[in-house]
Amino acid sequence: MTLRWEAFLDAVRERGEYDTSEEAERAARVVLALLGAHLVGTVRAELAARLPETMSLVLLNPLQAAEPLTPERFVRATAAWIEGATESTALWDIGAVLSTAADAAGDDLTERVLLQLPPGYDVLFGRPRPGHRP
Repeated sequence: MTLRWEAFLDAVRERGEYDTSEEAERAARVVLALLGAHLVGTVRAELAARLPETMSLVLLNPLQAAEPLTPERFVRATAAWIEGATESTALWDIGAVLSTAADAAGDDLTERVLLQLPPGYDVLFGRPRPGHRP
């Protein structure tokens, strides 16, 4: 089931403790664009289908990545794309967006998304695997 635009932004805004929907949307666009560069095939298409149309398009038309980013580099890249962000605030932004996307995706699809990403992304999605500490 596709998550409605308002519900998606409200969840990101609440989790990220943003003052405005615009801040939540900015974080969501950057994080999903970076994520989309790392996902391929049906997994990316299935995740996009569960997001609101605007965010679906961001995921399906990603920024270009030359190589998969480690979770640490993903955080740094997010900080570089969000004006005024630090790695700490980017980590917060990523958690708000990816945990919302994971909830929309459900456990099975989230697991398949994580299989396409380098180790350590489970924590960024708010789904740490037992026995894997950062």
